Amino acid sequence: MPSPKQMVPFLDPDTFEEFVKEWVPALETKYVLVERHGGAGDHGIDVAGYLSRQRLEGEWHNYQCKRYAAALAWSTVVTEMRKMFVAVAAGHFTVPKRYVFVAPIISRSLPRQFAKPTECRDKFLREWDTAKEKFVTDLTADGREAVRELAASTDFDIFECVDLDEMLELHSTTVHWADRFPHAPLARGPEALIPPEEHGEVETRYVRHLLDVYRERFPDVITDLEHVSEVAAADAHLKRQREAFYTAEALRVFARDATTPGYFEKLMEDVYDIVVEVAERTYPDGWERHGAVTAAAGSVQLTPTILTPFVQPNTRKGVCHHLANENRLIWCRKGQT
Repeated sequence: MPSPKQMVPFLDPDTFEEFVKEWVPALETKYVLVERHGGAGDHGIDVAGYLSRQRLEGEWHNYQCKRYAAALAWSTVVTEMRKMFVAVAAGHFTVPKRYVFVAPIISRSLPRQFAKPTECRDKFLREWDTAKEKFVTDLTADGREAVRELAASTDFDIFECVDLDEMLELHSTTVHWADRFPHAPLARGPEALIPPEEHGEVETRYVRHLLDVYRERFPDVITDLEHVSEVAAADAHLKRQREAFYTAEALRVFARDATTPGYFEKLMEDVYDIVVEVAERTYPDGWERHGAVTAAAGSVQLTPTILTPFVQPNTRKGVCHHLANENRLIWCRKGQT
Protein backbone atom coordinates (compact mmCIF):
# COMPACT_ATOMS: atom_id res chain seq x y z
CA MET A 1 0.00 0.00 0.00
CA PRO A 2 1.55 3.35 -1.03
CA SER A 3 2.22 5.90 1.68
CA PRO A 4 0.48 9.32 1.70
CA LYS A 5 3.73 10.89 0.45
CA GLN A 6 3.71 8.48 -2.49
CA MET A 7 0.00 9.08 -3.17
CA VAL A 8 -0.08 12.89 -3.22
CA PRO A 9 1.94 13.32 -6.47
CA PHE A 10 -0.68 11.20 -8.26
CA LEU A 11 -3.68 13.24 -7.13
CA ASP A 12 -5.34 15.01 -10.06
CA PRO A 13 -5.07 18.82 -9.96
CA ASP A 14 -8.60 19.34 -8.58
CA THR A 15 -8.12 16.76 -5.85
CA PHE A 16 -4.74 18.24 -4.97
CA GLU A 17 -6.39 21.64 -4.49
CA GLU A 18 -8.96 20.00 -2.19
CA PHE A 19 -6.10 18.39 -0.26
CA VAL A 20 -4.52 21.82 0.18
CA LYS A 21 -7.85 23.32 1.25
CA GLU A 22 -8.10 20.60 3.92
CA TRP A 23 -4.58 21.38 5.14
CA VAL A 24 -4.71 25.19 5.29
CA PRO A 25 -7.15 25.52 8.25
CA ALA A 26 -4.79 23.39 10.37
CA LEU A 27 -2.06 26.04 10.16
CA GLU A 28 -1.48 28.19 13.23
CA THR A 29 -2.86 31.22 11.40
CA LYS A 30 -6.46 31.88 12.41
CA TYR A 31 -8.40 32.44 9.23
CA VAL A 32 -11.95 33.74 9.28
CA LEU A 33 -12.56 31.74 6.11
CA VAL A 34 -10.64 29.40 3.81
CA GLU A 35 -11.95 29.37 0.29
CA ARG A 36 -10.98 27.48 -2.84
CA HIS A 37 -10.96 29.50 -6.06
CA GLY A 38 -9.15 27.73 -8.88
CA GLY A 39 -10.32 27.38 -12.46
CA ALA A 40 -10.36 29.82 -15.35
CA GLY A 41 -10.22 33.48 -14.36
CA ASP A 42 -8.93 32.82 -10.84
CA HIS A 43 -6.07 35.34 -11.35
CA GLY A 44 -3.65 32.90 -9.76
CA ILE A 45 -5.68 32.18 -6.60
CA ASP A 46 -6.20 28.49 -5.85
CA VAL A 47 -6.87 28.49 -2.10
CA ALA A 48 -7.27 31.73 -0.16
CA GLY A 49 -7.05 32.13 3.60
CA TYR A 50 -8.76 35.33 4.73
CA LEU A 51 -7.57 37.15 7.83
CA SER A 52 -10.56 39.50 7.87
CA ARG A 53 -14.11 39.69 6.61
CA GLN A 54 -12.88 42.06 3.90
CA ARG A 55 -11.42 38.93 2.30
CA LEU A 56 -9.63 39.86 -0.96
CA GLU A 57 -9.92 43.55 -0.10
CA GLY A 58 -8.24 43.05 3.26
CA GLU A 59 -5.36 40.94 4.53
CA TRP A 60 -5.22 37.46 3.07
CA HIS A 61 -2.88 34.61 2.14
CA ASN A 62 -2.70 32.85 -1.19
CA TYR A 63 -1.89 29.15 -1.60
CA GLN A 64 -0.92 28.46 -5.18
CA CYS A 65 -1.22 24.75 -6.02
CA LYS A 66 1.10 23.19 -8.60
CA ARG A 67 0.65 19.45 -9.04
CA TYR A 68 3.23 18.64 -11.72
CA ALA A 69 5.26 15.51 -12.44
CA ALA A 70 8.43 17.61 -12.46
CA ALA A 71 9.77 19.58 -9.51
CA LEU A 72 8.40 23.09 -9.08
CA ALA A 73 11.08 25.57 -10.14
CA TRP A 74 11.58 29.30 -10.65
CA SER A 75 10.50 29.18 -14.29
CA THR A 76 6.99 28.23 -13.18
CA VAL A 77 6.63 30.36 -10.07
CA VAL A 78 7.79 33.54 -11.80
CA THR A 79 4.87 33.23 -14.21
CA GLU A 80 2.46 33.00 -11.28
CA MET A 81 4.12 36.01 -9.62
CA ARG A 82 3.62 38.07 -12.76
CA LYS A 83 0.00 36.96 -12.97
CA MET A 84 -0.56 38.04 -9.37
CA PHE A 85 0.99 41.51 -9.80
CA VAL A 86 -0.98 42.11 -13.01
CA ALA A 87 -4.22 41.19 -11.22
CA VAL A 88 -3.42 43.46 -8.25
CA ALA A 89 -2.58 46.36 -10.56
CA ALA A 90 -5.91 45.79 -12.29
CA GLY A 91 -7.72 46.07 -8.95
CA HIS A 92 -8.87 42.45 -8.60
CA PHE A 93 -7.47 42.10 -5.06
CA THR A 94 -4.80 43.38 -2.70
CA VAL A 95 -1.28 41.96 -2.52
CA PRO A 96 -1.49 38.91 -0.23
CA LYS A 97 0.49 38.98 3.02
CA ARG A 98 1.77 35.51 2.20
CA TYR A 99 2.00 33.81 -1.18
CA VAL A 100 2.74 30.12 -0.66
CA PHE A 101 3.60 27.78 -3.51
CA VAL A 102 2.38 24.27 -2.74
CA ALA A 103 3.64 21.32 -4.78
CA PRO A 104 4.39 17.63 -4.19
CA ILE A 105 7.92 18.11 -5.50
CA ILE A 106 9.93 21.32 -5.18
CA SER A 107 13.32 21.97 -6.75
CA ARG A 108 16.18 22.27 -4.29
CA SER A 109 17.06 25.73 -5.60
CA LEU A 110 13.63 27.34 -5.09
CA PRO A 111 13.69 27.60 -1.26
CA ARG A 112 17.19 29.11 -1.50
CA GLN A 113 15.94 31.73 -3.95
CA PHE A 114 12.98 32.63 -1.71
CA ALA A 115 15.35 32.82 1.27
CA LYS A 116 16.88 35.98 -0.26
CA PRO A 117 13.84 38.22 -0.90
CA THR A 118 15.80 41.22 -2.20
CA GLU A 119 17.73 39.14 -4.74
CA CYS A 120 14.49 37.42 -5.63
CA ARG A 121 12.80 40.76 -6.36
CA ASP A 122 15.77 41.97 -8.43
CA LYS A 123 15.67 38.79 -10.49
CA PHE A 124 11.91 39.18 -11.00
CA LEU A 125 12.29 42.79 -12.18
CA ARG A 126 15.11 41.95 -14.59
CA GLU A 127 13.01 39.21 -16.13
CA TRP A 128 9.90 41.41 -16.15
CA ASP A 129 11.66 43.89 -18.38
CA THR A 130 12.22 41.20 -21.00
CA ALA A 131 9.15 38.99 -20.43
CA LYS A 132 7.30 37.86 -23.54
CA GLU A 133 4.20 36.26 -21.96
CA LYS A 134 0.91 37.21 -23.62
CA PHE A 135 -0.56 38.80 -20.48
CA VAL A 136 2.57 40.99 -20.31
CA THR A 137 2.77 41.94 -23.96
CA ASP A 138 -0.96 42.79 -23.97
CA LEU A 139 -0.37 45.50 -21.37
CA THR A 140 0.10 49.07 -22.44
CA ALA A 141 3.40 50.75 -21.67
CA ASP A 142 1.75 52.50 -18.72
CA GLY A 143 0.30 49.19 -17.57
CA ARG A 144 3.69 47.48 -17.70
CA GLU A 145 5.24 50.30 -15.71
CA ALA A 146 2.44 50.23 -13.11
CA VAL A 147 3.00 46.51 -12.55
CA ARG A 148 6.76 47.02 -12.36
CA GLU A 149 6.40 49.77 -9.77
CA LEU A 150 4.06 47.58 -7.73
CA ALA A 151 6.53 44.69 -7.78
CA ALA A 152 9.43 46.99 -6.96
CA SER A 153 7.58 48.30 -3.88
CA THR A 154 6.60 44.84 -2.65
CA ASP A 155 8.67 42.97 -0.08
CA PHE A 156 9.32 39.60 -1.69
CA ASP A 157 9.44 37.88 1.68
CA ILE A 158 5.75 37.16 1.02
CA PHE A 159 6.79 34.38 -1.35
CA GLU A 160 7.58 30.94 0.04
CA CYS A 161 7.14 27.26 -0.67
CA VAL A 162 6.14 24.43 1.65
CA ASP A 163 7.63 20.98 2.07
CA LEU A 164 5.28 18.05 1.49
CA ASP A 165 6.46 16.28 4.67
CA GLU A 166 5.40 19.32 6.73
CA MET A 167 2.04 19.39 4.97
CA LEU A 168 1.35 15.73 5.64
CA GLU A 169 2.36 15.99 9.29
CA LEU A 170 -0.16 18.78 9.81
CA HIS A 171 -2.83 17.27 7.58
CA SER A 172 -2.69 14.13 9.75
CA THR A 173 -4.12 16.20 12.62
CA THR A 174 -7.25 17.14 10.64
CA VAL A 175 -10.58 15.36 10.37
CA HIS A 176 -9.89 14.77 6.66
CA TRP A 177 -6.83 12.52 7.08
CA ALA A 178 -8.75 9.30 7.69
CA ASP A 179 -10.89 9.76 4.58
CA ARG A 180 -8.06 11.00 2.38
CA PHE A 181 -5.60 8.28 3.44
CA PRO A 182 -7.73 5.50 4.99
CA HIS A 183 -4.84 3.05 5.26
CA ALA A 184 -2.39 5.46 6.88
CA PRO A 185 -2.05 5.62 10.67
CA LEU A 186 -3.14 8.69 12.57
CA ALA A 187 -0.35 10.80 14.01
CA ARG A 188 -1.69 10.59 17.56
CA GLY A 189 -4.18 8.65 19.59
CA PRO A 190 -6.85 9.62 22.11
CA GLU A 191 -5.86 11.38 25.31
CA ALA A 192 -6.77 9.45 28.43
CA LEU A 193 -9.82 10.64 30.36
CA ILE A 194 -9.90 10.08 34.11
CA PRO A 195 -13.38 9.65 35.61
CA PRO A 196 -14.17 12.80 37.61
CA GLU A 197 -15.04 12.43 41.27
CA GLU A 198 -18.54 13.73 40.59
CA HIS A 199 -20.53 11.89 37.99
CA GLY A 200 -20.81 13.88 34.77
CA GLU A 201 -24.06 14.60 32.95
CA VAL A 202 -22.98 12.26 30.17
CA GLU A 203 -23.03 9.38 32.67
CA THR A 204 -26.60 9.83 33.91
CA ARG A 205 -28.34 7.06 32.00
CA TYR A 206 -25.79 4.24 32.04
CA VAL A 207 -25.13 4.80 35.76
CA ARG A 208 -28.87 4.63 36.40
CA HIS A 209 -28.94 1.25 34.65
CA LEU A 210 -26.04 0.10 36.82
CA LEU A 211 -27.84 1.35 39.94
CA ASP A 212 -30.75 -0.91 38.98
CA VAL A 213 -28.27 -3.79 38.93
CA TYR A 214 -26.99 -2.96 42.41
CA ARG A 215 -30.48 -2.51 43.84
CA GLU A 216 -31.44 -5.89 42.45
CA ARG A 217 -28.25 -7.59 43.65
CA PHE A 218 -28.08 -5.95 47.09
CA PRO A 219 -31.69 -4.97 47.88
CA ASP A 220 -31.20 -4.77 51.63
CA VAL A 221 -28.39 -2.22 51.41
CA ILE A 222 -28.55 -0.25 48.16
CA THR A 223 -31.54 1.87 47.30
CA ASP A 224 -29.75 4.93 45.90
CA LEU A 225 -26.42 5.87 44.35
CA GLU A 226 -24.84 7.10 47.58
CA HIS A 227 -25.37 3.65 49.11
CA VAL A 228 -23.16 1.93 46.51
CA SER A 229 -20.00 2.81 48.43
CA GLU A 230 -21.33 0.82 51.41
CA VAL A 231 -21.00 -2.46 49.48
CA ALA A 232 -17.41 -3.23 48.52
CA ALA A 233 -18.32 -5.42 45.55
CA ALA A 234 -20.71 -2.83 44.10
CA ASP A 235 -18.35 0.07 44.78
CA ALA A 236 -15.42 -1.64 43.01
CA HIS A 237 -17.71 -2.71 40.18
CA LEU A 238 -18.96 0.84 39.58
CA LYS A 239 -15.41 2.22 39.59
CA ARG A 240 -14.38 -0.30 36.93
CA GLN A 241 -17.39 0.52 34.76
CA ARG A 242 -16.72 4.26 34.96
CA GLU A 243 -13.10 3.70 33.95
CA ALA A 244 -14.29 1.65 30.99
CA PHE A 245 -16.87 4.26 30.02
CA TYR A 246 -14.28 7.04 30.01
CA THR A 247 -11.84 4.93 28.00
CA ALA A 248 -14.51 4.67 25.32
CA GLU A 249 -15.46 8.33 25.79
CA ALA A 250 -11.85 9.34 25.13
CA LEU A 251 -11.99 7.43 21.85
CA ARG A 252 -15.34 9.00 20.96
CA VAL A 253 -13.98 12.52 21.53
CA PHE A 254 -10.84 11.67 19.58
CA ALA A 255 -12.90 10.32 16.68
CA ARG A 256 -15.04 13.47 16.71
CA ASP A 257 -12.05 15.80 16.62
CA ALA A 258 -9.60 13.85 14.46
CA THR A 259 -11.84 12.13 11.90
CA THR A 260 -15.01 12.69 9.97
CA PRO A 261 -18.21 11.36 11.60
CA GLY A 262 -19.09 7.70 11.71
CA TYR A 263 -16.03 5.81 12.94
CA PHE A 264 -16.99 5.58 16.61
CA GLU A 265 -20.57 4.84 15.65
CA LYS A 266 -19.33 1.95 13.51
CA LEU A 267 -17.45 0.59 16.53
CA MET A 268 -20.65 0.80 18.57
CA GLU A 269 -22.57 -1.10 15.89
CA ASP A 270 -19.92 -3.83 15.71
CA VAL A 271 -20.15 -4.36 19.46
CA TYR A 272 -23.93 -4.16 19.56
CA ASP A 273 -24.47 -6.64 16.72
CA ILE A 274 -22.71 -9.35 18.75
CA VAL A 275 -23.57 -8.57 22.35
CA VAL A 276 -27.29 -8.00 21.77
CA GLU A 277 -27.67 -11.75 21.25
CA VAL A 278 -25.92 -12.38 24.56
CA ALA A 279 -28.05 -9.75 26.29
CA GLU A 280 -31.27 -11.41 25.14
CA ARG A 281 -30.56 -14.65 26.98
CA THR A 282 -32.11 -15.47 30.35
CA TYR A 283 -30.07 -14.66 33.47
CA PRO A 284 -30.72 -14.79 37.20
CA ASP A 285 -30.33 -11.04 37.45
CA GLY A 286 -28.93 -7.93 35.78
CA TRP A 287 -25.52 -8.42 37.40
CA GLU A 288 -25.07 -11.70 35.52
CA ARG A 289 -26.40 -10.24 32.26
CA HIS A 290 -24.01 -7.31 32.49
CA GLY A 291 -21.06 -9.61 33.16
CA ALA A 292 -21.90 -11.87 30.22
CA VAL A 293 -22.40 -8.98 27.82
CA THR A 294 -19.19 -7.14 28.69
CA ALA A 295 -17.23 -10.40 28.49
CA ALA A 296 -18.66 -11.04 25.03
CA ALA A 297 -17.72 -7.49 23.96
CA GLY A 298 -14.08 -8.40 24.47
CA SER A 299 -14.17 -10.95 21.67
CA VAL A 300 -16.04 -8.90 19.05
CA GLN A 301 -14.41 -8.94 15.61
CA LEU A 302 -14.18 -5.27 14.66
CA THR A 303 -14.50 -3.84 11.18
CA PRO A 304 -11.03 -2.43 10.40
CA THR A 305 -11.10 1.37 10.52
CA ILE A 306 -8.70 4.17 11.34
CA LEU A 307 -9.78 3.81 15.00
CA THR A 308 -9.16 0.08 15.33
CA PRO A 309 -5.54 0.39 16.58
CA PHE A 310 -6.78 2.49 19.50
CA VAL A 311 -9.51 0.11 20.69
CA GLN A 312 -8.36 -1.31 24.03
CA PRO A 313 -10.07 -4.19 25.86
CA ASN A 314 -11.57 -1.67 28.28
CA THR A 315 -12.84 0.40 25.34
CA ARG A 316 -15.13 -2.45 24.28
CA LYS A 317 -16.58 -2.68 27.78
CA GLY A 318 -17.02 1.09 27.80
CA VAL A 319 -18.86 0.93 24.47
CA CYS A 320 -21.44 -1.27 26.20
CA HIS A 321 -22.14 1.59 28.59
CA HIS A 322 -22.41 4.03 25.69
CA LEU A 323 -25.04 1.68 24.29
CA ALA A 324 -26.72 1.63 27.71
CA ASN A 325 -26.74 5.43 27.57
CA GLU A 326 -28.93 5.04 24.49
CA ASN A 327 -31.10 2.40 26.20
CA ARG A 328 -29.97 -0.16 23.66
CA LEU A 329 -28.58 -2.34 26.43
CA ILE A 330 -30.59 -2.70 29.62
CA TRP A 331 -29.30 -4.99 32.33
CA CYS A 332 -32.33 -5.60 34.52
CA ARG A 333 -35.42 -7.24 33.00
CA LYS A 334 -38.43 -7.41 35.31
CA GLY A 335 -40.02 -10.82 35.51
CA GLN A 336 -37.04 -12.64 33.99
CA THR A 337 -35.27 -15.25 36.08
